[in-house]
Amino acid sequence: MVYRTLGNTGLSVSQIGFGASPLGNVFGATDPAEGVKAVRDAIDAGINLFDVSPYYGDTLAEERLGKALSGVRDRVILATKCGRYGADIFDFSAARIRRSIDESLARLRTDYVDLFQAHDIEFGEIRQIVHETIPALREIQKAGKARFIGITGYPLGMLARVAEQREVDTILSYCRYNLLVSDLDARLTPVAKSKRIGLINASPLHMGLLTEATPPSWHPAPPQVARAAGRVVRLCRERGFDPAVVALRFCLNHAYVVSTLVGMSTPAHVLTNMKALECELTPEFLLEIENVIGSAKDVVWPSGRQENADAAAALEGQEQLK
Repeated sequence: MVYRTLGNTGLSVSQIGFGASPLGNVFGATDPAEGVKAVRDAIDAGINLFDVSPYYGDTLAEERLGKALSGVRDRVILATKCGRYGADIFDFSAARIRRSIDESLARLRTDYVDLFQAHDIEFGEIRQIVHETIPALREIQKAGKARFIGITGYPLGMLARVAEQREVDTILSYCRYNLLVSDLDARLTPVAKSKRIGLINASPLHMGLLTEATPPSWHPAPPQVARAAGRVVRLCRERGFDPAVVALRFCLNHAYVVSTLVGMSTPAHVLTNMKALECELTPEFLLEIENVIGSAKDVVWPSGRQENADAAAALEGQEQLK
């Protein structure tokens, strides 16, 4: 396993991180016993970053992860989130965040988390995130319930703007750096790099599209992206590769991203993901993949409030330059 330092935190985290959302049945029903074994196998394989949220499975993922980490909590860097509690349930107020940390600690069976993150901040109002949410996270950090704090989300512009206005220790971005979309460096990476913020990448499989499994019904990607993903999967199989391994290996090659979170809920998932450490991708093969993706490359979808969209952020920046 390769380990990298998470920004200014001093934490040494595994290049592959354990995304715990599947433990909450987000991608379909999972066996709790298999989930426990997956967690233990991942730790034994050297994976030490575990990321979860009360949103995943309506707290089920946190409950299952807490049970799986019983007796081995000291071997992992544990991250959870706050602010999002359902598909359309958001509350980034200081009062809710203070309650949220205590609720999560109880489910996770621990007295602190290593990283506490505001979840999908694009669904909040930016002034509240900057002036209320992040200060509340810092209060929780001072109280010893979280070692470090961060933000997560989909639109790159809002993540960058918040990080420019208020100090955070980490930023978690998802579905913005993988085989299908790789625009992370256009806006977010330079900000994280200049401020030495730990950058975490999630969803190397584009939330299940870059696998042979049927994607979940809630997947927000436009149809042309799903079709392109299918072509990538077929190409990988024709060349003798597991598409999930190829997709993860591509993400691991990013020069600044500290860790890439990939969803796991079975020991088989752990074994597959570990193969990415030994996989090598040639420039020629990556060009083939890019060609079969075609015009679906870097196609994104709306997420959150309209004023927080990347297009809105770009327009705001243009107005400020006038």
